[in-house]
Parts: sequence; C-alpha cells; structure tokens
Amino acid sequence: MIYINSFLFCGLICLIGQLILDNTKLSAGHITSIFVIMGSFLDTFSIYDQIINHVGAGALVPITSFGHSLIHGALAKASDMGIMGLLMGMFDLTASGITAAIVFTFIFTLFFKAKN
Repeated sequence: MIYINSFLFCGLICLIGQLILDNTKLSAGHITSIFVIMGSFLDTFSIYDQIINHVGAGALVPITSFGHSLIHGALAKASDMGIMGLLMGMFDLTASGITAAIVFTFIFTLFFKAKN
C-alpha cells in the first residue's frame, strides 16, 4: 500500500504543477519556487513529516522535499546554535544534492552541446 500512496502523492504534485502551468502564465521556474515554498511551509508546522510517515519515500522525491530539507536542517541547527544555526543548518541537509547537481551539470556540458 505504501507504494501506491507514494505513487499517488508524486502524481498529485505533478498534476498540480501541470494544471498551474497550463492554466496560468506562470513559468516552470515560478512553479518550482512555489513548490519549494509550499514544502518549507508544511515542514514549519511539522505537516510534511506526517506526509512522509504516511506515503514513505514518495514524499522525498518531488521538489517540495527540497523546501522540507531546507527548513528541517535550519530548525535543527537553530535549536543548537541559535540564530546563526538558521543560516548554517539550511545547507546541511541539502549540500550533497546541490553539489551533485553542479558536478553532473558540469560533466554533461562536456559531452553535450546546448541548442541555441
């Protein structure tokens, strides 16, 4: 059942994104930003953790989990280090993903040529 819940959650996120893209003049970058903010908002009130418990790793796949990771790390460090922990903790959980994106982008640009 957890596989079905994961699939449905990710599908719902994609459906919402596609509906916003088709019915508004927002670009994909705007929608991505909205989802990151929505994930961080849900994590601020510990709602996203409940979603993860219910749907499993399917909640860690969409872009909303990036906002969740930013706020989750910031709040964890803030409890230890105060206001400076907010700034430092924000990148603790996301540093590996950001680094991987930069490295893989560099590698792909060596092999592929961009069109216009």
